[in-house]
Amino acid sequence: SPDLLRSLLSTFIDALMGAEADSLCGAGFGERSEDRTNSRNGYRHRVFDTRAGTLDVAIPKLRSGSYFPDWLLQRRKRAERALTSVVATCYLLGVSTRRMEKLVDSLGITSLSKSQVSVMARDLDTQVEAFRSRPLDAGPYTFVAADALVLKVRENGRVVNVHALVAVGVNAEGYREILGIEVTSAEDGAGWLAFFRSLVARGLSGVRLVTSDAHAGLVSAIGASLPGAAWQRCRTHCDCKEL
Repeated sequence: SPDLLRSLLSTFIDALMGAEADSLCGAGFGERSEDRTNSRNGYRHRVFDTRAGTLDVAIPKLRSGSYFPDWLLQRRKRAERALTSVVATCYLLGVSTRRMEKLVDSLGITSLSKSQVSVMARDLDTQVEAFRSRPLDAGPYTFVAADALVLKVRENGRVVNVHALVAVGVNAEGYREILGIEVTSAEDGAGWLAFFRSLVARGLSGVRLVTSDAHAGLVSAIGASLPGAAWQRCRTHCDCKEL
């Protein structure tokens, strides 16, 4: 979803710049501290073009001296790849301090303390989780497509396959919307049933047609959780690039 990706990219960029500006000031935004050596003085705007669209980047200004995120605006392609990668990973698996540390290191940011990274990870995790558990209130979702993507992840020092269960719906305004993504160790009927029940609990309604492959557990889960909805075997599968 380009809108989702743009929103999360903006959130990550703002959080990183804010944390870096706080580090240069010696204290957090609006915080009273004897360690403060500088303070914020508004913002200046720059355009940052990404594959998800154009972002309006609000760069913090300082009362004394200047701040410029060269890790973002001078190394645009590298920064976009790193940010997009961590956004996608955090959406699937949640935000962790270790994941944020890797992102900060990959961008060449050296001024952030571990406590700043920890606070930033916690705040971002809250925002990601809010989207993942948001009410599905843009229905009725007349058409829904479901599929599973096989992904390779590192777990306990070895690379294993996991399955990302994905559901995409067409909302009342006619736009595609990612309804949910759930990572499971195997694609089976129990996993699909739990996934669809979670979508229904969040407000999925009005479904008249579901398209998917002919996986027996998936078809059974559709019938059990979306009574009255017709099922049709799909002719194409989800592509990671489209998501």
